[in-house]
Amino acid sequence: MSRDRVEKPLPDIPEDDGSRDDEKGFGNVFAELESVDLPLGTTLRSVYDDQPNAHKRFMEKLEVRIRNHDREIEKMCNFHHQGFVDAITELLKVRADAEKLMGQVTDTNRRLQDAGREVTAQTEEVIRCRIQQRNMTTTVERLQLCIPVLEMYSKLKEQLESKRYYAALKTMEQLEKVYIPRVSRYRFCQIMAENLPKLREDIKDISMSDLKDFLESIRKHSDKIGETAMKQAQQHRTFNSVVQKHDSGMGYTKPVYSLNGRTPTQHNGLAAEEGVDQPEEEGVEEDQSEEEVLTAQDLVDFSPVYRCLHIYTVLGDRETFENYYRKQRKKQARLVLQPQSNMQETVEGYRRYFNQIVGFFLVEDHVLHSTQGLLTRAFTDELWNMALSKITAVLRTHSSYCSDPDLVLQLKNLIVIFADTLQGYGYPVNRLFDLLFEIRDQYNETLLKKWALVFREIFELDNYSPIPVETEEEYKSVISRFPFHDAEIEKQDFPKKLPMSQSVPQIYVQVKEFIYASLKFSESLHRSWTEIDDMLRKSTNLLLTRTLSGCLQNLIKKPHIGLTELVQIIINTTHLEQACKYLEDFITNITNVSPETVHTTRLYGLSTFKDARHAAEGEIYTKLNQKIDEFIQLADYDWGMPESDGQASGYLMDLINFLRSTFQVFTHLPGKVAQTACMSACKHLSTSLMQMLLDSELKQISMGAVQQFNLDVIQCELFASSEPVPGFQGDTLQLAFIDLRQLLDLFMVWDWSTYLADYGQPTSKYLRVNPSTALALLEKMKDTSKKNNIFSQFRKNDRDKQKLIETVVKQLRSLVNGMSQHS
Repeated sequence: MSRDRVEKPLPDIPEDDGSRDDEKGFGNVFAELESVDLPLGTTLRSVYDDQPNAHKRFMEKLEVRIRNHDREIEKMCNFHHQGFVDAITELLKVRADAEKLMGQVTDTNRRLQDAGREVTAQTEEVIRCRIQQRNMTTTVERLQLCIPVLEMYSKLKEQLESKRYYAALKTMEQLEKVYIPRVSRYRFCQIMAENLPKLREDIKDISMSDLKDFLESIRKHSDKIGETAMKQAQQHRTFNSVVQKHDSGMGYTKPVYSLNGRTPTQHNGLAAEEGVDQPEEEGVEEDQSEEEVLTAQDLVDFSPVYRCLHIYTVLGDRETFENYYRKQRKKQARLVLQPQSNMQETVEGYRRYFNQIVGFFLVEDHVLHSTQGLLTRAFTDELWNMALSKITAVLRTHSSYCSDPDLVLQLKNLIVIFADTLQGYGYPVNRLFDLLFEIRDQYNETLLKKWALVFREIFELDNYSPIPVETEEEYKSVISRFPFHDAEIEKQDFPKKLPMSQSVPQIYVQVKEFIYASLKFSESLHRSWTEIDDMLRKSTNLLLTRTLSGCLQNLIKKPHIGLTELVQIIINTTHLEQACKYLEDFITNITNVSPETVHTTRLYGLSTFKDARHAAEGEIYTKLNQKIDEFIQLADYDWGMPESDGQASGYLMDLINFLRSTFQVFTHLPGKVAQTACMSACKHLSTSLMQMLLDSELKQISMGAVQQFNLDVIQCELFASSEPVPGFQGDTLQLAFIDLRQLLDLFMVWDWSTYLADYGQPTSKYLRVNPSTALALLEKMKDTSKKNNIFSQFRKNDRDKQKLIETVVKQLRSLVNGMSQHS
């Protein structure tokens, strides 16, 4: 019965016919209760919910139904009771037979157990033996699979202990791909497989550690490698020095030195690594040449580089190794290129610096050619360009501190050998030779400073006197050092004197020594002799125009150099100027370059001697005037004297005697110089006497003083007319005193009427007398406030003259005023 059916309410039963309906309804309920498929709770709830007191009637009907079932059970039992009793009777009969059979079975089992106990024991032994036999067979089979793995692992350990890491990596690869997969289920194989990556990392670490040790040791060996390479390059240059001397520097020869004892060729890294792992199998044939060539492999073991390269290659991490190696070498390059602070003090400092650089780049060249791809030409070129910039900067800085030309020359030789060595290995070195031209200028500067000291010493030790020669040998000794030729002097008998002083041949010899010193630097620069000739001439010009010229100028200005010395200096410069053509021939003989070659620099240093000569001439004029001033300062005129002494003043006579003796010395000078000096002295003397007469501090002058002054001027005129220096035409020299002469004549003759009448006329007798000069002197003579005035006598004798003087003064003042207004 479905749940929907149970949940329907029971129909209302009429009270008057309830028994029948109740039985029918409860019958349905009992049917539902006895059905195990229907829910019990729903059925019981319908009993209590349908009608009031229905549960009571239900209980009554339930009791009736139970009794009915009990009667049916009783009927069923009664129906089968006799069969049950019969079965029990039969069972009791069988129990005796069963007990008898049980005894027989028990006895049989006992006897069977006793009989099979021995068989069981033997059977168990057989089973055990068979199990052992099976286990042994299985063990042998498993061991046969494991033994090759263990042998390979043992081989791996031996290779690691013997540092044959490349072979160890190959063994690991076989273990992983071939052997371990066969027995991978065993624990020891799993442990072994887990250890292999760690062993690879250990190999990487060990190989990297070896590489670091190699990089550390290579710094120590680079110096020796570079030293050996540069020595062999120098020997090679010495061997070919004769050829290179006539070569124009266009070609270079590969140096004898080689890192591996043969021409560098690229080879694969595997072969190199095999050579490292099995050195006993390598047979290296020794060179049987007469001269053994030292190789880098004799000094450096490159196996750590090859080993580490191949290990990282096998492990698939080659790029990491390459980047690390290049980075470390860049760092080492910067350290190698860092100079010592005192490197410029000795040549050994430069040599060590160059040795380290050469060794470094030769190692790089060897690694470049002995490995495949570890280094590239682009990388080495980049490294070399960086090094070139640093090297040139270092050499430029340190060479600038060198003051010793010998040290600069040694530095140049080192740079040339350094450049030739590296050029032989393909490194461009043009910038180094360009730097040498800068250092050549520095070398020339040091030479100029050195020769400046030499010239100063020569000038200080010179006696500035003509060179005396007593014998033919002495004469030949002088002309062998200096190209002097004079037919008149050669005809003279010994002893005789050469016109120049001893400094001239010494200067000439030192200029030649300078050319030799300059040539030493120009050699081996891979330049043509035309360029060398040009460099020699330029440096010689600098020596003449700057160094020697400066020394001459300083010499001329020195206080202790007198007129005699100045005259000798002029003579010396004349002979040195004439010798310049011999210096040009000297350079031509060295370089074998004709002076007529286009672009050949000429020696313009001869202008040095002209300038020095002009400076000496000017100094002669200056010193001569200074000497005149010294004499004039000794003048002690009595400007108020009534009459003159009748003879010239003593200071003036001493001055004239000095001038005569001085001009006698000037006979060795060129005529124009002596004439100019004489004219300059006379003009200066005339000007100084005029200034003395017109001195503003001089307030009054007597006629006697004028007469005395006139006597002194007459002596000056007599000196000028005596031709102290030959070559003057007519009275040219006397004209130096014409201003004084006309002024003194005007006052001595008292010819004012003529002066005033002819003033401004070209034919005037007193044309050189300036009105202001005449007025100034006249004012000094007319001052009546002083005693012994000349005009006091005029007033006593003739008052008209006083009026005349006043008139003259007024007229002179008007002339002066007219001149000032006109100007």
